[in-house]
Amino acid sequence: MKPLQIFGILAVMVTFMAIVVWSTVSDVETECEVCLTFGTEQVCRTGRGANEVAALQAAQESVCGGNTSGMAEIILCRNATPDRATCWAL
Repeated sequence: MKPLQIFGILAVMVTFMAIVVWSTVSDVETECEVCLTFGTEQVCRTGRGANEVAALQAAQESVCGGNTSGMAEIILCRNATPDRATCWAL
């Protein structure tokens, strides 16, 4: 390949990555922290979203993701009422 072709391909790739990052970050307006208890351990995680509902869901998904095994536990965790949930605007 010629250097000009390589530069063109790299320019398109960088532009595409910039658009993906910008579109992902631009909608984030709220951050929430959710805490759930697993056995005797309380686990807290944060999540971000365009609004409070989305941020709470992201935080709860984060808590459940690393602390459950099997689909039944994941469903129970996603539907559980958090011990604590705190949100703030970014």
